[in-house]
Amino acid sequence: MEQSNALPDSIRAAIEAHGGAARWAELAEIEATVSACGLLFTAKRRPILRQVQVRASTHEPRFAFNDFPQVGETSELQGEELVRVVGRDGAILARRDGPRTAFRGWRRQIYWDDLDFVYFGAYAFWNYLTAPFLFLRGGFTFKELPPLATSAGIWPRIRATFPSDIPTHSRVQDFYFDRQHRLCRIDYTAMVIGRWARAAHICEDFREFDGFLVPTRRTVKPLPVGNAPLPAPTLVAIEVHDFRPRPSD
Repeated sequence: MEQSNALPDSIRAAIEAHGGAARWAELAEIEATVSACGLLFTAKRRPILRQVQVRASTHEPRFAFNDFPQVGETSELQGEELVRVVGRDGAILARRDGPRTAFRGWRRQIYWDDLDFVYFGAYAFWNYLTAPFLFLRGGFTFKELPPLATSAGIWPRIRATFPSDIPTHSRVQDFYFDRQHRLCRIDYTAMVIGRWARAAHICEDFREFDGFLVPTRRTVKPLPVGNAPLPAPTLVAIEVHDFRPRPSD
């Protein structure tokens, strides 16, 4: 199949299975409670996330961690333009413009500061919490790949190329769907970590929250070659404790 800007049938089916385009269009943001841990946190000298409250815009790449990095502070992502930490009184405590370019420095190979983590964590969670609905924004190109045979059945695969205005792991990513049209796996390269950082992101334990189907457990494993992820180590493990859709006013 050639590349196309039209939404593939498998993505249309996934959008409906996860809650539907019409319902998504009514929302302004998602609020959720999440936890995250894994080798990445150890490697970058970052504390794990425990029951953190977050907010994700449903229509543009904006995201916030509440009470992070300290209680009373809010960490915000505004697309590729900036990340910042805002105090309880609204004062800007820290800010970085063009945060992705900062990962070119050698220090990021050793540890991440608060703004490094805010950028990576915020864009990653925004992608995770809004998929597959983020494809409704337009600007993507798609290519159908041969389906993958798994122990759970045959999974259709779509290769999506992201537009430049969406902060994400890599411009080209592969999306897998099960027989119930659920988004069950994403393959990508975490480019801010390195061109070698190819991974398989597995989505499991689906639950319904106010009409939206959400994977409450996500596990990221190394994918050095081929289509079979390594069983270890766990690079990132995410738990979504709740998912609260908030409608537009």
